[in-house]
Amino acid sequence: MTTTLPGWTHAYSGKVRDLYVPQGAASIESAPALLVVASDRVSAFDFVLEPGIPGKGELLTTLSLWWFDRLDDVPNHLVADHTVDGVERIPAQVAGRAMLVKPLRMYPIECVVRGYLTGSGWAEYQQSQSVCGVSLPAGLQNGDRLPEPIYTPAFKAPQGEHDENISFERTEELVGADAAAQLRDASLDVYRRASAIAEERGLILADTKFEFGADKQTGELTLADEVLTSDSSRYWDAEAWRTGATPAERMASFDKQIVRDWLSANWDKQGTPPELPDDVVQRTAARYRELLERISG
Repeated sequence: MTTTLPGWTHAYSGKVRDLYVPQGAASIESAPALLVVASDRVSAFDFVLEPGIPGKGELLTTLSLWWFDRLDDVPNHLVADHTVDGVERIPAQVAGRAMLVKPLRMYPIECVVRGYLTGSGWAEYQQSQSVCGVSLPAGLQNGDRLPEPIYTPAFKAPQGEHDENISFERTEELVGADAAAQLRDASLDVYRRASAIAEERGLILADTKFEFGADKQTGELTLADEVLTSDSSRYWDAEAWRTGATPAERMASFDKQIVRDWLSANWDKQGTPPELPDDVVQRTAARYRELLERISG
């Protein structure tokens, strides 16, 4: 849940993150810096579930910071200096789960990159042999690697509504041709680089999504929000993918798929979702921890 933080005012809460502005700031847009706090809340199918996943916020923040460090030539939203007159700006209550960032002019686009066929992409492929309008070869199976990673953007819907998959042409209409091309090219570049790093650690980065904004001073494209975490990405065990005989065996995942699978089997997506059982919570937490350990050592 949100909490009172000295020197900061709560401004907004998403499904799993809370946003704070410095006390006295008139708005998010006018704030000189923002505090993004990752909670232990977990969401699936656009619902926030109960209970949360213990330690999730800190695990995701640690993983994001690790990736930002590996991608240090890609402009990002982090504010490097956390101190003012020698005083730490990130309150002790949220140390380890918070990032101090600069406000950006955010693009209303979720920049999704898929390197493997799975999830909603697999469902669409079975109907049309394409994913988000991108034609694919015939004969692919669930979990197969795509010939090349594909960029499949989505329009970020207001909170409580579903994001909408859109074409690249629609992205150009929303943000302009130059920005649309920058978003696509940057997303594919970061995905390819991250995939190579993951493969060195025995992991497959099946797909991921990025968010970008424009620097308010320079207009420079800037990577924002979380990056390459188990909430925004699908990671699979590479050895299981190579040797697995069934999709379930191949796609041994390090994300909240355990939660999605349990909900799909125990809820008809009508009304309030049921409370997650303790074993689902603990197994999910263990997978989040294992991913961080395997990625960062």
